[in-house]
Amino acid sequence: MITVTEATAAAEPLKRLSEAGVSIWLDDLSRKRIASGNLAELIETQHVVGVTTNPSIFQAAIGSGEGYEEQLADLAVRGVTVEEAVRMMTTADVRAAADILRPVYDATDGRDGRVSIEVDPRLAHNTAATVAEARQLAWLVDRPNVMIKIPATEAGLPAITEVIGQGISVNVTLIFSLERYRQVMDAYLAGLEKARAAGLDLSAIHSVASFFVSRVDTEIDKRLTKLGTDEALALKGRAALANARLAYEAYEKAFASERWSALETAGANRQRPLWASTGVKDPAYKDTLYVDELVAPGTVNTMPEATLEATADHGGIQGDTVTGGYEQARADLAAVERLGISYDEVVQQLEDEGVAKFETAWQDLLDAVTKSLNSKGVDAE
Repeated sequence: MITVTEATAAAEPLKRLSEAGVSIWLDDLSRKRIASGNLAELIETQHVVGVTTNPSIFQAAIGSGEGYEEQLADLAVRGVTVEEAVRMMTTADVRAAADILRPVYDATDGRDGRVSIEVDPRLAHNTAATVAEARQLAWLVDRPNVMIKIPATEAGLPAITEVIGQGISVNVTLIFSLERYRQVMDAYLAGLEKARAAGLDLSAIHSVASFFVSRVDTEIDKRLTKLGTDEALALKGRAALANARLAYEAYEKAFASERWSALETAGANRQRPLWASTGVKDPAYKDTLYVDELVAPGTVNTMPEATLEATADHGGIQGDTVTGGYEQARADLAAVERLGISYDEVVQQLEDEGVAKFETAWQDLLDAVTKSLNSKGVDAE
């Protein structure tokens, strides 16, 4: 059995990553992980200071049934709807994780120690329903260190402003394009301005903007491979990093503005960039690529457990690998465009696919819970 001392020594790259200003969040949650003490262990030994969830994660966790049997039985006896059952189980897990992370939250003045839970993905194109769902989730979890995840769709942007304006911390998810990211930051600032006008304490409101990484390479690499020329193949594995680095440049500009300065004076917190989808999809690439090459101060990297373990074992953390690469990043994306691959088309496709994947995962979760409730002799409606 590995001791805490041995685990801490093995996590030296994670320590360097944390010291470089990157908050390490785990992109996974399950009742088993909570009950077994694994989450607490990762916090203690692997520099994990936050947790993110999404419909796919809950579908895998609750779909397995492990750890949920007693609650499912109670829910079945009560005759709840499947939607209510899912919300009761997911918010219970998030509440428990938030309690485990509460010391981190307190020690960092709310910057970390966060647990994210996503609005029903079927509401991604409905602003009013997203706002109502966000309010409901914040009430159900009832912990100051919860973050409500809202997708960066067109309908999501005004929802972000409204929810932030009500003093609820938000994790904006499914950001793929630089233009949409700028709109997200604008929506956050507008929300802070609304909160300030309402007399709310801006220092209590936090937000991250989840900029997705690996899926950009997956789609663009596929198109480059189809072209098959030496020039095209030489660009594989470069678009996602270029996109993320230019997102950080946009972040630096947005939070150097007079508009932000006025909010900061009033106590507001920056909306930090969060690197999401950092698990490498192409086995030809180093499994810590989207960690090693996206080190920048004031960011978050949310990692699936396999990526966390790989980084702890052999991550190549060499300080800031973002801020000096803006010109090369622009050149890489321009080179992709010159080959006839439309950046705008790719990022819109990825946003649409992202929402659709989460909708599918959510429906699969509903179906699995319906089956479980029915097996206990109750018809789930």
